[in-house]
Amino acid sequence: MRALLLAAGCGTRLRPLTNSIPKCLVPIKGEPLLEIWLDRLTKAGVGPFLVNTHYLADQVEEFISTSPYRDMVTQDYEAELRGTAGTLIANLDFFQGEDGMLIHADNYSLADFSAFVQAHRQRPEECLITMMAFRTDTPSSCGILELDERGVVRGFHEKVAEPPGNLANGAVYILSAEMLRLIAKEFSAVQDFSTEVLPHFIGKIFTYETSALFLDIGTPESYRKANKEGGL
Repeated sequence: MRALLLAAGCGTRLRPLTNSIPKCLVPIKGEPLLEIWLDRLTKAGVGPFLVNTHYLADQVEEFISTSPYRDMVTQDYEAELRGTAGTLIANLDFFQGEDGMLIHADNYSLADFSAFVQAHRQRPEECLITMMAFRTDTPSSCGILELDERGVVRGFHEKVAEPPGNLANGAVYILSAEMLRLIAKEFSAVQDFSTEVLPHFIGKIFTYETSALFLDIGTPESYRKANKEGGL
């Protein structure tokens, strides 16, 4: 299964660390974040990969060119950021008409990706997307999910003060081939996947909840937590 890793962000909340290093290459216990993603996904049988770049793109290019995964990675440089949906739309051909992963690679995840793929294969037949979900200690800072008894999304609560629960969207998705065709046909002008695409598919999004460590390392506090708790 092919995977698009969104890795072009500037990481402004992690400054000054990201003044000189792109967020996708910040080290977790000495290992660049992007390398952790590529390593864990490859071991789960996922690949090849497309990585979009923008901020300090030359560093990402150098990292990939010298990594063990260089022959499995294609890069897509964005002179101007397209947005999460815009990048997906610009690269739909990458998936070659098959199901594929869309990953916000600025998170740190020790999830079982083989189990994630298996959950997607066993999803309810009406579901076009499988979303990775995790329990968060800070639900007001996340997109919180409401599910039915089968684990299908029935509602989103995006960064509200008192959300109904703590099950959060991990922004790691498996998109069915049918879903990718719909995006090409009906969402060709949108930019943001979370706000402009996902809400249209409530009732058609299956969830896989990981109990493994899952962190948005976008703040200094969460980055410190990843380096303290994140065993590989």
